[in-house]
Amino acid sequence: MTPPPDLLHSVHHDGSARYVSNPYPRLSEVVTLRVRAAPAAPIRAILMRTVPDGEQHFTRLTLAAQETACHWYSVQLEVTMPLVNYRFVLVTPQGMWSYNGTGLHAFQPTDYDDFRLIADYSAPHWATQSVFYQIFPDRFADGDPGTNPRTGAPAYADHVVEAREWHEPPGHIHPSYEFYGGDLPGITQRLPYLQALGINALYLNPIFTAPSVHKYDVADFEQVDPHFGGNQALAELRQALSARDMRLMLDIVPNHCGANHPWFQAALANPHSDQSDHFIFTAHPEYVSWLGVHTLPKLNYNSQALREYMYAGPNSIFRRWLRPPYSIDGWRVDVANMLGNYRADRLNAEVTHGIRTAVKAENPAAYLLSENFFDASGQLQGNQYDANMNYRGFTVPLWEWLNQQRLRHPSITEELIPSTRLSTEGLTQAWQAFRAPIPWVIALQQFALIDSHDTARIRSMVGGNDRLHRLAAVLQFTYPGIPCVLYGDEIGLEGRDATSTRCTMPWDEAAWNHDLLAFYQQIIALRRTSAALAIGGFQLLYTDDDTLAFQRDTNEEVIVVVGYRGQAERPAGRLPVAHAAIADGTYFTELLSGAAAVVEAGTLPLPAMQQGPALWRAQR
Repeated sequence: MTPPPDLLHSVHHDGSARYVSNPYPRLSEVVTLRVRAAPAAPIRAILMRTVPDGEQHFTRLTLAAQETACHWYSVQLEVTMPLVNYRFVLVTPQGMWSYNGTGLHAFQPTDYDDFRLIADYSAPHWATQSVFYQIFPDRFADGDPGTNPRTGAPAYADHVVEAREWHEPPGHIHPSYEFYGGDLPGITQRLPYLQALGINALYLNPIFTAPSVHKYDVADFEQVDPHFGGNQALAELRQALSARDMRLMLDIVPNHCGANHPWFQAALANPHSDQSDHFIFTAHPEYVSWLGVHTLPKLNYNSQALREYMYAGPNSIFRRWLRPPYSIDGWRVDVANMLGNYRADRLNAEVTHGIRTAVKAENPAAYLLSENFFDASGQLQGNQYDANMNYRGFTVPLWEWLNQQRLRHPSITEELIPSTRLSTEGLTQAWQAFRAPIPWVIALQQFALIDSHDTARIRSMVGGNDRLHRLAAVLQFTYPGIPCVLYGDEIGLEGRDATSTRCTMPWDEAAWNHDLLAFYQQIIALRRTSAALAIGGFQLLYTDDDTLAFQRDTNEEVIVVVGYRGQAERPAGRLPVAHAAIADGTYFTELLSGAAAVVEAGTLPLPAMQQGPALWRAQR
């Protein structure tokens, strides 16, 4: 059974303030929910279905307002539980339809994709107003050559440091032990550049003492690596950031440490040492490590002493760096999906709850971000992480839509998967599937990235195609979430894999793509000044083989985003917008070209379009 077009396309609800009177309710607060539909939608009644204390309950919505472009239905909901899920049931002449986060259904769906409200949530409200910039510290800027590692210095086991010249590409020897000399003073000195770009939040890859350049093999959680300038350099960076009203998030690795860590060396030397229970020894000296990498022994959270040191104690690692003089604003938690889990030990939720309790006790507005390349929805219900690095829910489908071939796991041979791009319908379905099961306020905080230190750079993924690069960036900055720019993407840096991606930032401006830099400044400024993009609702408007269009909106502003991946020019045409409650006569301006258009007969006239993005903006 297919719903009538007016019903299928025009019924809309999301968790934004246009549809939920208070997206951040307190427990026992009564909020007003609104549903929007076309005036012609054949609706006889709308019911809200909730599940208070496990038993379903239905409440009828009232017709609250009749506008030219839409009708509004409303209902009051008392937030009686920490997590409230709800959906709507539409009664029509054609039958009853269930409406949840994945759309209209002719059957009664599971509760998994219901809309969700969380009560008494400690939200990092500043985060939705932020544009992050990711820095791999050794490769960004060398502010103090006196702290640079020297060639031949010991690193780990039989590995030694190789100091490289700034202009040399990485990958000459073992990439984990190639050092270029970037440090925290270099970042501090380059803050004027970042501020001019429009950045107001930094995400730094690990900076604690470790033998490698990537620092995920930490040897001391209490000290910033001397190669980066030590603890004093972090305090000075924090002071400089505060003076510019900029935020700082650090990267932490609670799942494992480095084999050089004194804990592990003591446990390895003596199976009866106080530190031996910090690790998982299968048959001493054999031990469990992260993905079998012997330099990264896995930490064992059955140890109460380890828990106290890492997060539960009053001076724990998770808490102390949130305090002055460092006062970081958030943590990115490495491999958060693996933390505390090993075979029969399923400690992940327990440990993560403990980390959140400690972090929010120290700073309720701290941003707690997880790394999870897969489905993180279970950790995104308001009581664990504030957000996830949204690889699977945004980034990977976008890569597969833009690239000529699908990304595949190394164990899947090429002949098993045809070299075709993901369809536009597949892209939007993937986005919706990962957006639906989490509360809207969490969706707004998801980390939106198009590449990172662990992937190829977007410029290389699209084969140096400037139009596709810009299309990816616009979607990153307009989809619900918090955009993060990998250092150098804004000037056209390339990298085919994680090693070449971690190249040095060229500070000779003759090497920059200045047109691309100006484009990034433009979209960053738009993201930071548009409430619709920061906290507005989301509605998919249109898809075809090579095109998608969606709107982000508040009561005051509408932004219609059009993305086109095709190689041939897209002919001029009319984009349907009546189902988005955009009234005839609405005047739009295209922000990248300055073109103008007026909605007529429920459609927005679009000029011919080259491969790339378009951004149409109107005031309500």
